[in-house]
Amino acid sequence: MCGITGFIQWSGDLTQDSQLLVKMTESLAHRGPDGSGTWISNPCAFGHRRLSVIDPENGAQPMIIHQEEEVYAIVYNGELYNAAELKDELIRRGHRFNTKCDTEVLLVSYIEWGPECLERLNGIFAFAIWDSAQEQVFLARDRVGVKPLFYSYIDGTLVFGSEPKALLQHPKVEPVVGAEGLAEVFIIGPARTPGHGVYKDISELRPGMAMIFNREGLRKYTYWKLESKPHEDDVDQTASYLRDLLRDTVERQLVSDVPVCSLLSGGLDSSALSSLAVDYYKRTGQGQVHTYSVDYVDNNKHFQSHSFQPGADAPWIQRMHDELGTNHHWIEFDTPELVEALDTSTQKRDLPGMADVDASLLLFCREIKKGATVAISGEAADEIFGGYPWFHREDMLNSGTFPWSVAPDMRAGLLSAEIRDWIRPLEYLGDRYSDAVAEVPKLGGETGQQAKMRVMSYLNITRFMPTLLDRKDRMSMGVGLEVRVPYTDHRLIDYVWNIPWNIKTAGDREKGILRKALEGVLPDDVLYRKKSPYPKTHNPNYLTAVKAQVLSILDDGTSPLLPLIDTARIRELASSPDASSNLPWFGQLMSGPQLFAYLAQVHFWLKEYNVSIR
Repeated sequence: MCGITGFIQWSGDLTQDSQLLVKMTESLAHRGPDGSGTWISNPCAFGHRRLSVIDPENGAQPMIIHQEEEVYAIVYNGELYNAAELKDELIRRGHRFNTKCDTEVLLVSYIEWGPECLERLNGIFAFAIWDSAQEQVFLARDRVGVKPLFYSYIDGTLVFGSEPKALLQHPKVEPVVGAEGLAEVFIIGPARTPGHGVYKDISELRPGMAMIFNREGLRKYTYWKLESKPHEDDVDQTASYLRDLLRDTVERQLVSDVPVCSLLSGGLDSSALSSLAVDYYKRTGQGQVHTYSVDYVDNNKHFQSHSFQPGADAPWIQRMHDELGTNHHWIEFDTPELVEALDTSTQKRDLPGMADVDASLLLFCREIKKGATVAISGEAADEIFGGYPWFHREDMLNSGTFPWSVAPDMRAGLLSAEIRDWIRPLEYLGDRYSDAVAEVPKLGGETGQQAKMRVMSYLNITRFMPTLLDRKDRMSMGVGLEVRVPYTDHRLIDYVWNIPWNIKTAGDREKGILRKALEGVLPDDVLYRKKSPYPKTHNPNYLTAVKAQVLSILDDGTSPLLPLIDTARIRELASSPDASSNLPWFGQLMSGPQLFAYLAQVHFWLKEYNVSIR
């Protein structure tokens, strides 16, 4: 994994901007601690920071290939899991290779097939290719958006990068936020509308999309999207196919020239990946798998079961550690560390994020990085298989809004009257929800519960899953750790998308078909354990600390946050322990403490990034 950036403009001498390109590239140093490279050849300037995973000796970027009079250059962030098959086919077609890295495979694939090469790729990626034959730059992002790609198109110049911070180094891109951006932060956040970069001049290339920039202008198009079609397999056939596909996916994603580990929470999703990894390592003689888990000081004393988090993880982690015989690493953090990391995690996102949920992941990844360069993680299983509570509760299914954010009136009420009138948060939220529902690919003849569950699945895959993938990418790459997410394999998502709800819930259980597919892979008690999400701190000291932080901000007359919020309402919440600890603010993990932490992040972001509101 890496960090990429650059700019393209058809006039002027870009060689005069070499220091600007270096500055943009170095802003992404955390994503690629193993090397740096820049390349300028009018009209193109490419920068790259490298994290070495495959062929560390020969995979430097930008990578350039000369073919007769033509020049092809690439900057690439990602991993191709079918690189070996692609390479074999390209060799049969007459191409020669100088490295073992997938960067060269990707660039040669483009040389051979042009933009249609995307149809052949299995992996996670964001890349830009300069093609002198066509006089164009071709940019693309993987199908579900595991790897990020942001861009600005201003006055005929295209600026791009893995993170907004790289674009903000360019003089044409300013940290300006308008009404839409504020609505994204305060009523959608910490999620984002696909394609929206929050900053006025920054957009995101949506998952499954590509972009061509030439002298005629900028053209975007979709090369992959979910397609609805009848599911022909019965329960047993479906389970068998899923088992084989998941095993193939995991084994592809364990390929690396550097140490790989697995994140283990003791739940269904991570336990399955860890078990498949252990089996593969045993069969291939690669030794013991290292696993990692995260928890918090005194969480066992303060944990309280509720519908979103029914049980503690620690006993189940021990159960799987004993079952699999992994080399397990227990990582634990205390409240002061989580509070202190709020600012750093905001810098990694370039935006306010998931508060302590982000901060803890950043700290967790920093510890993992001490022993590994690559990890596999269980993100996306709940979105594609229907594991979250909102798939199974009628009140949330029928909420008429995004089910992970079911208190929009309360959220809008935190804003100052002037900001509410300007950004119209509830109207904005309603429009974004309507847009999402209108995108759902319908299946003829599907009505009632089946149609409702297809809508819910679509919302989760295209709106909620990107929030968690953003979080995983920024926090892991923030410390130079590559995290792979096998459940996002597009073959798996394409197949599961069309499994009828009655089969997805086989055995009258959430994610029932996944459980059935994993029979024999996991012990029954783990296999049928009730879902529990990523752990958060339950220590009351955290709420006390972030409340104090926000109250201090409210007392600071210079804070850029104050004109945006209803300070009296925030003080009222801070003085009411019941309201502030149990607010249904966002998702499963963000309630009262995270609301205060989020406001602290917004304050830090506005100040640190010198954000202009206009």
